[in-house]
Amino acid sequence: MAASEIPLIGYSDRLSVRPGDTIAFKVSCTSPEPYDAKLVRITCGDPNPAGPGIKETDVPADFTGQYPSRAQNINLGSYAKVAPGSALDGVDQLTFAATIWPTRLKNPDQGVLCRFNSESGKGVALLVGPEGVEALVGQVGAEPLRVSTGTPLLERNWYRIWVSVDCESGTVNVGQLALNGPGTAKATESAKLDGFAALDTDAPIMIAAIGGNPVEGHYNGKIEAPKVYKAAIDPTQSEDGMASHWDFAQEISTKRIVDAGPLGLHGEVYNAPARAMKGSNWTGAEMRWKHAPETYAAIHFHEDDIEDCEWETDFSFTVPEGLQTGLYGARLRSGENWEVLPFVVCPPKGAQTADVCVLIPTFTYTIYGNQARRDFGDEWPRRAKDWGAFPYNPIVHREFGLSTYNFHTDGSGICNVTWHRPMLNVRPGYFPIYDQHGSGLRHLPADTHLLDWLEAKGISYDLVTDWELHHEGAALLQPYKTVLTCSHPEYHTANTLDALTEYRDTGGKLLYLGGNGFYWRVALHPEKDGVIEVRRGEDGIRAWAAEPGEYYHAYDGEYGGLWRRNGRPPQQLCGVGFSSQGKFQGTYYRRAAGADKPETNWIFEGVPDRIIGDFGLSGGGAAGFELDRADIKLGTPHNTVILATSESPQNHFMLVPEEMLTNDTTISGESHEDLIRADMVYFDCPGGGAVFSVGSITFCGSLSHNNYDNNISRIVENVVRRFTS
Repeated sequence: MAASEIPLIGYSDRLSVRPGDTIAFKVSCTSPEPYDAKLVRITCGDPNPAGPGIKETDVPADFTGQYPSRAQNINLGSYAKVAPGSALDGVDQLTFAATIWPTRLKNPDQGVLCRFNSESGKGVALLVGPEGVEALVGQVGAEPLRVSTGTPLLERNWYRIWVSVDCESGTVNVGQLALNGPGTAKATESAKLDGFAALDTDAPIMIAAIGGNPVEGHYNGKIEAPKVYKAAIDPTQSEDGMASHWDFAQEISTKRIVDAGPLGLHGEVYNAPARAMKGSNWTGAEMRWKHAPETYAAIHFHEDDIEDCEWETDFSFTVPEGLQTGLYGARLRSGENWEVLPFVVCPPKGAQTADVCVLIPTFTYTIYGNQARRDFGDEWPRRAKDWGAFPYNPIVHREFGLSTYNFHTDGSGICNVTWHRPMLNVRPGYFPIYDQHGSGLRHLPADTHLLDWLEAKGISYDLVTDWELHHEGAALLQPYKTVLTCSHPEYHTANTLDALTEYRDTGGKLLYLGGNGFYWRVALHPEKDGVIEVRRGEDGIRAWAAEPGEYYHAYDGEYGGLWRRNGRPPQQLCGVGFSSQGKFQGTYYRRAAGADKPETNWIFEGVPDRIIGDFGLSGGGAAGFELDRADIKLGTPHNTVILATSESPQNHFMLVPEEMLTNDTTISGESHEDLIRADMVYFDCPGGGAVFSVGSITFCGSLSHNNYDNNISRIVENVVRRFTS
């Protein structure tokens, strides 16, 4: 694939660093002139002129200066590659075969199992496309022979396909056998070579692509049991001469593919295809792939998969000792074009520089990375231009791969994502939503509303990310008097939930300042840092639904889907959990009786108002978009005090599906309407810990209202000051 049409774009190889760590920046710039780079500390990323505005401070760095421009290409598409050496050279008979479940047959020349050099025309390629199964066979002194069954395949049906070459007779056979579903059961075709076969080549064996540099001919769909035979056979009738059999049921959690045949030609997968996929022999008898891996011996490849852009590094930055913790960015400029590559600087390991710690949800940022939203319209680029906002939207620029809230080109849901690519929506100055009532920010730009408020209030803070929390556990948080979440900490591993729970139950004070948090379970790739997997199984508000039997992560073998389905509803951790979602609009909270209790009235000190948060830069109100409520049945502690509850949701707010039993009954027994609410709660924990939760994504967008002098700001300040006193 060619370079992006975006004139200046880049990414970094990590999203968080500590003093002494080195972060590498990779840039593509189409200008003939050099581009400029400098380091900035970011405290607000809201481009809305009605808000605090973009706030950055230049910071001296050794990489400040000019760099030569160059366009760097993007190569989407997953495949597997094997270097066979001379193991298949000099054979007189050869058969390539595989079991497939194709998903996008309108694309011609999709490589299934190939050892073919497109430049020399030598080798063999087993392909699928609109005309069924095809093969290319190299010939001495002539163009490659193309043979086709001429019988179209059906998408999402299993087939055994093959090509066999008999050099002595000059016969080439291609075939397909339907293993399930309607259509022609078996189709074959034969042809004669014009002369001698040219099978020997220095090309690698490619699975799910033809090959080349860059790799071309990507296949869409599942592949199972690709095999090579040193014989010219019909593999549905004989296994004679089997030389290689790549058994995808082995080492599923890795990048490795294992050749269980006598040649032992092991290889690797590239660009993160989906593994632990149901194979042709799956019956539903076992839903967990670890218990019956032989029924999950398929890999689903896609032409738009991506694991790493693998761009060359333009410049690096080793974080100096003493650099203040915070959100930073490498700010780039080329003429009128600009770009910011954000990253978090954490305090030194085992140290702290403040009583307050803000937990940055990079897993959630990555899962949403390059989300192409359906509500994009002509008003978006107009506002971006008027505001001087980041001007590029993933729905227009799909060349870096999309988010797990989108679909692959073959219609399957995206389950594997990476931060080793430009993520257009993880930028200060980016707004995803045309918000008639405010800024329309989500994720990293929205989370800077909290950083901006801390700066305005003079509250010192450290930043850490969920990556450090996953790897270091509760020990990372123990030194802090209080930990604050951001607006939408949705995606978590078991490690991060365990760490937060241990922190809370051993004296830690937690402020959950968002909504729809702690909702989905994710898995991290055990070999490639920055690659994250989600399986959208069974329940919940989902952008797509995982196939039955494919609910368990490939990366760790654990059950995916909602944490609630894993027996850990968010209410158990923070007292509230996801209850309702609507459009990006907000309303207000009404003060509840709990706000006036002697043990909690300090939270509302200086706040006489009954109506709380009927303002803000996110949807126009503090209680909006995605709302969380308390529920004793789901784990809200019995000592929880409800301080305020949202009111008057717009009529587009709907109950989340996991709450519904029938069209008019809910799991809790309350009415649909009663469950469409956000609860602001407080509870004490064993060991001296405590939790304050607000249950709304749009909450932090209200902090800066009226120059930070408002009831939302005062409530949060009361809690933070009390927790750190």
